[in-house]
Amino acid sequence: MLTKLKQMISERKTEYIEELKDFISIPSISALSGHQQDINKCAEFLINHLRQIGFENVQLIHTSGNPVVYGDWLHAPGKPTVLVYGHYDVQPADPIELWDSPPFQPEIREGLLFGRGATDNKGQCFSQLKSFEILFKTTGRLPVNVKLLIEGEEEIGSPSIASFLEHYKDRLNSDVIVISDTAMLSENQPSICYALRGLLGFQIDVKGPRVDLHSGSMYGGAVQNPIHALVQLLASMRNEKGQITIDGFYEDVVPITEEEKQSLLSLPFHEKELMERIGVTELSGEEGYTTLERVWVRPTLEINGIDGGYQGEGIKTIIPSEAHAKVTCRLVPDQDPATIEKCIRKHIERHTPKGVQVDIKFREHSHPYAISIHHPLIQLAAESYGRAYGVPACLVRAGGSIPIVEHLYRRLKYPVILMGFGSPTANAHAPNEHFSLDNFEKGILTLCDYWLNLASVLKESEESR
Repeated sequence: MLTKLKQMISERKTEYIEELKDFISIPSISALSGHQQDINKCAEFLINHLRQIGFENVQLIHTSGNPVVYGDWLHAPGKPTVLVYGHYDVQPADPIELWDSPPFQPEIREGLLFGRGATDNKGQCFSQLKSFEILFKTTGRLPVNVKLLIEGEEEIGSPSIASFLEHYKDRLNSDVIVISDTAMLSENQPSICYALRGLLGFQIDVKGPRVDLHSGSMYGGAVQNPIHALVQLLASMRNEKGQITIDGFYEDVVPITEEEKQSLLSLPFHEKELMERIGVTELSGEEGYTTLERVWVRPTLEINGIDGGYQGEGIKTIIPSEAHAKVTCRLVPDQDPATIEKCIRKHIERHTPKGVQVDIKFREHSHPYAISIHHPLIQLAAESYGRAYGVPACLVRAGGSIPIVEHLYRRLKYPVILMGFGSPTANAHAPNEHFSLDNFEKGILTLCDYWLNLASVLKESEESR
């Protein structure tokens, strides 16, 4: 069966690529209000495409923000139901001048399809849709029941999705959720992501005198400088060993098992290659942990930006009236953003220097997500990758956050399986974003294999309980 599917995918590859180009050419940028018509156009594109493939109950569901595209096929009695998630919105393309070809005029170069959204998430979303189309064409039906949820706000944090999931919870009832929106460990190394870090972002505003003051005269040495105060406050949050010094920050962190530790050590990861790729001479981080542990299984606190005082040419001798910093924390199981927020507030209250006022604004937040590497649906994903790519798949974590994953898991309570086909060098969110056409083809085949074997694996799992 897999050989036949592989041949059919190869025969239709050119047709599928042209359709993907049409999808990418729509500038569905959710962050810019001027692209609302493009958002709607992209949603309509998907509506028409799902109907052509063979899905039923296809509809545009309006939310308080951008519309959600829904469709289903529920004619496999006794078989499991899969909820497949994707998103059709994309990041802004700026800076345009750094693109080698127009971001919304998709172009193929050396086996790569360039365009904004090519990897995140239109190319990967299309791999999902085409896997179902191939199965429809081959057998006239699907081996499992399928529900599709494709939203248009992922790139702005999915602000409408929580209320949508609550309202349509019964309609989205399923056995498993599958998402293709992650990257592989390397170009030819298929990888299943089984854990994501959570996120907590906040801004610190430090205010001193009512206006900027002369740094000499009657003020220099007598008035607290907000920038000095901010630097002192930030420095109190981490020590020279890379450890976060906020009381309670590590309290709920679940250590990884020795088995997982050895699994991470066995991965084909090379620090030197990472350093060369990003242009640094040395890596750093929390003492006592490997690089992969630092970026995947340990929480972090990073200063993302600082501003305050004079920024123009030359020197202006002032004590600035205020200073600001943006900070984000990556969280790991079982850290709760609300608990960490309380710890941070208490730390800042205790360590605020005299002579300034500090205001904290908490913004982005999402919970971490993890599933056992022994879960039968994770093991099946590894087998499907192996059969499609011809090499064993790696089990990896991700250092980043995908807020929709924890939204779906916490509200629907079904296991989320992350089957991504992006390249680690695909430039997602950056100029010259691209998607490997080899991964497009193999991704379709991988997903076909997964759908074909899903029912039997779930049945075996239930019988073994």
